Amino acid sequence: MMKDYTSGSLKAFDFSQLLKNIPELNQLDCTISSYSFDQPIDSSNMNPTHWVAISDIIAEKYDEYDGFVVLHGSDTMSYTASALSFLLENLSKPVILTGSQLPIGDLRTDAKENLITAIQIAALEKNGKAIIQEVGLYFEYKLYRGNRTTKINAEHFKAFASLNYPHLIESGVHLSIFNEYLLSQKRNIKLKPHRNMDNNVAILKIFPGINKNIIDAILGAENLKALVLETYGSGNAPMEIWFLERLKSAIKNGIHIINVTQCSGGSVMMGHYETSSKLKKMQVINGKDITTESAITKAMYLLGSDVSHDLFKTVFETSLRGEML
Repeated sequence: MMKDYTSGSLKAFDFSQLLKNIPELNQLDCTISSYSFDQPIDSSNMNPTHWVAISDIIAEKYDEYDGFVVLHGSDTMSYTASALSFLLENLSKPVILTGSQLPIGDLRTDAKENLITAIQIAALEKNGKAIIQEVGLYFEYKLYRGNRTTKINAEHFKAFASLNYPHLIESGVHLSIFNEYLLSQKRNIKLKPHRNMDNNVAILKIFPGINKNIIDAILGAENLKALVLETYGSGNAPMEIWFLERLKSAIKNGIHIINVTQCSGGSVMMGHYETSSKLKKMQVINGKDITTESAITKAMYLLGSDVSHDLFKTVFETSLRGEML
């Protein structure tokens, strides 16, 4: 966004004026083209249809460009970064998401640095090959693996964190690239974009005092196919018989239950404590160290793919794009 100084309101940035507004981009050793949707949306209105639209554009232009930068509102950026990582299978070029906490016309904006460095990262090559071959999220001097990120602050410039995986690049006087953490295609495989995401999923955060009516309302939702269960600590949940019986019944009825920790960092280790051993026994899916954003988009992706119901658990517990250990 940029500020309209006449009215004081925010309006969509005019990309045809990109180089005029940010002349520093002329110093980058790359040619920049831009594409804008006809009607920009607030990122709070993001949904799987928009994720597929972004993926489609990248797939359509894939052979024409060496890298892609997606400008996006910060509120749902981690969801979009995660979704794109699953939709763009066999990715061998950078897709970097970035945005800002303050609009580009603001005196103290972080938009210019984020955009300039994101483009610079998207253009990085070594021996004619892209250095970044995955979906990344660049914000406040760091590039993270996109499907490992979570928005942690609504006010600070350091809005994102990747608590379970190291950042990939750090921007200072020079760009420091941590090659040991990068994903890379071992072979030259053609990009395989996906277009189907099934949003018959839900998130339930466990809390002390949660009651039967809440559980029944969510598990009884029409067409529900997967539930991301945000549990305590390393995957612990209440052991009341009524709660366990409802989860067991849901699994029997074909609903996939995915256990993720509601902690910002750390991993689910079902069976480590007695309060998670029964979840493990009833075949609740182990989300390991996946983020909630990645878990929900991975579930949508797998439900929309040709993965069979019986294989869903095995595939979910397998790292597909570096989203979990």
